[in-house]
Amino acid sequence: MPEPAAVLFDIDGTLVDSNYLHARAWHRAFREAGATVPTWRIHRAIGMDGDTLIKTLAGDLDDTAAERADDLHSRYYLDSADELTLLPGAREVLAALHARGLRVLLATSAPPDELSVLRKLLDSESVLYAITSGEDVDTAKPDPAIVQIALDRAGVPPERAVFVGDTVWDIRACTALGVPTVGVLSGGISRAELEDEGATFVCDDVADLLRELEHSPIEHLL
Repeated sequence: MPEPAAVLFDIDGTLVDSNYLHARAWHRAFREAGATVPTWRIHRAIGMDGDTLIKTLAGDLDDTAAERADDLHSRYYLDSADELTLLPGAREVLAALHARGLRVLLATSAPPDELSVLRKLLDSESVLYAITSGEDVDTAKPDPAIVQIALDRAGVPPERAVFVGDTVWDIRACTALGVPTVGVLSGGISRAELEDEGATFVCDDVADLLRELEHSPIEHLL
């Protein structure tokens, strides 16, 4: 029998078209907490640990204002949940990889309320081997802790896994552990940046990944 192998998926910007909703929610939250941060800067930080994002973008906020911004972001993002849509190929890629015998995991640090919305939208529970959440770690990507937890739950070493994500933070977390990465452009980060960070393969979205599977590092797992 071949050794088990796993594909770990980020969700925001990878499977669900949510990055710009997050950016909009953060922009409004920062403004109400007393900081004006350009939306383009917020977008480039999406996928980063929330506390780190606040310190990076609005480091002058005191602890009370920073906590308020964090709470407001969650509220405004969830208020816009009816605008969330799946990215092309989201369900299909999960089902196809599961059918080929790979362990498919959602490796995210989204908080439980946000993750519940995303899981309902994905509607793919039957093909998922395991799921992580923000309850599993104190610090999200680029800290590699959530990726390590996903590997542990998959029961595979780094060389028997591939991570699919849309941000430089995903790739940095995986590089720290030696996990090969597929970068997707659907989160709004450029091909050059993803490749410069060490993405093994870059494609438009997960639908494109499914079409080009034989050229991706996932093929080596099969």
